[in-house]
Amino acid sequence: MMLRSCFVSFIAVSMTMVLTGGAASKAAGSDWPQWGGNAARSAMPVGENLPATWDVGRFDRSTGEWLSETSENIRYAAKIGSTTYGTPAIVGEKIFIATNNGGGFIERYPKDIDLGVLLCLSREDGHFIWQLSREKLDAGREADWPHQGICCTPMIQGDRAWVVTNRCEVICLDTEGFDDCVNDGDDSETHSGPGEADIVWLFDMRETLGVRQHNMASCSVTALGDVLFVHTSNGRDDQEPTMEAPDAPSFIALDKNTGTLLWQDASPGANVLHGQWASPAAAVLGDVPQVIFPGGDGWLYSFRGEATEDGKPELLWKFDCNPKAAQWESGGMGDRNNIIATPVIADGKVYIATGQDPEYGEGQGRLWCIDPTKRGDVSAELVVDAAGKIVPPRRESAVDDAAGEKVIENPNSAVVWCYDGFDANEDGERDFEETMHRTISMPAIADGLLVIPDMAGLIHCLDVATGKPYWTYDSMAETWGSATIADGKIFLGNCDGVVLVFELSKEQNDPEENDVGSAVFSTPVVLGDTIFVSTRTHIVAIGKNK
Repeated sequence: MMLRSCFVSFIAVSMTMVLTGGAASKAAGSDWPQWGGNAARSAMPVGENLPATWDVGRFDRSTGEWLSETSENIRYAAKIGSTTYGTPAIVGEKIFIATNNGGGFIERYPKDIDLGVLLCLSREDGHFIWQLSREKLDAGREADWPHQGICCTPMIQGDRAWVVTNRCEVICLDTEGFDDCVNDGDDSETHSGPGEADIVWLFDMRETLGVRQHNMASCSVTALGDVLFVHTSNGRDDQEPTMEAPDAPSFIALDKNTGTLLWQDASPGANVLHGQWASPAAAVLGDVPQVIFPGGDGWLYSFRGEATEDGKPELLWKFDCNPKAAQWESGGMGDRNNIIATPVIADGKVYIATGQDPEYGEGQGRLWCIDPTKRGDVSAELVVDAAGKIVPPRRESAVDDAAGEKVIENPNSAVVWCYDGFDANEDGERDFEETMHRTISMPAIADGLLVIPDMAGLIHCLDVATGKPYWTYDSMAETWGSATIADGKIFLGNCDGVVLVFELSKEQNDPEENDVGSAVFSTPVVLGDTIFVSTRTHIVAIGKNK
């Protein structure tokens, strides 16, 4: 299961946040309102005077209390939970971070009660403001894995926040919670005191659409205008021959103000390989608003990114991210991948990488650069039968050689380039260090360079225009998050609890290695002169000592 692997012995945490050291600074207009910074997932953070090295100090192993005496370049380290996968969204004076109930901030929910949680904290010093609390589903661990909490990044616009919960709900919240003494929703909350979330509207995808997530619902939503785009996480147990809800939608559009369903699409259908834990990206491309969804069948789908008059989605193009000869085998034994990474849209191109559940190991992955102005099936290859007729997609294998089917080049292909590794030492073989492995990360792009880690811990730096590799670096640690580029540096956390800091360059350079006290499954956020890193247990604000 995607959310079980790479667990380290976690630091027990208590109900008291420790807030020590200097406050995190905030430059005017410096916000990070959603996963990737914007709907295209391509925002470039504005950072300056950022440290390349720091010392997080120590944490009390029995309480989780941050002991700041020996720390350096740390503004604060605030407790959040015991297992955290979410990257923070930061807007104004607030931090919004998804986690579990390991912090136990609400009296009616002590930390030994398993919940999905969205925390709202002070950006200045990390103190608790309010939390959304969602109890675990009664559908069992295969639908809502224990102690995993909420696993996405929320989207913040104005005084509203949108998040997908562990219960497969899309929820719109008032960013003030009940601290403003006003109920902005429908009075459905059973608790409306200090520290409680204020729900504006709730859309239950299980109840309304028949969605059945596998292990966890996890989507970082985005929007164009008033249209909110959500991946439903409708999935399957990959070792079972049938899928529980093959006709339930994988992709939906909602009115972000009311939660009204605008359209839905179930394109992957029964071809879903495993869980669907990806997130969409959206942008206007070629004067057409497009929302791009990674499908659980290993295909990338682009729809017109707006409401439609007939309530039906308009598919613009689709792209098979696997070679047609690839084979799916449960447990990650095959070479056919699904997509857990998020697409990135930059300079009119779409970038997407393939991977699998991290528990299934390394394996071959691919990074694609795609032209989104083409229409129809824009895959690199097609499968035709003996009569030359196009063969529809299949789940486990796209081509049946025994039936006389064959793979041909697609004359309508939208491939700009594909990267799967390179023979750096020119010995005619592809070594471990020369392979692009499976990944759940999205690329970071700046100054003509693209940087992406893979699950095996390799970090790849490419020319963004051509896919030409400049260098790879073996970090020797499994990596789940994505890189952040700011202030001429690359910041990347890994499952060993280390944040690597490289100089951004076409030439490989050895990084600084900074321990942050616990595993990092998320992506660093840079705002002004501060780096915010959510570890498994804390959110750490990093900046030069003042």
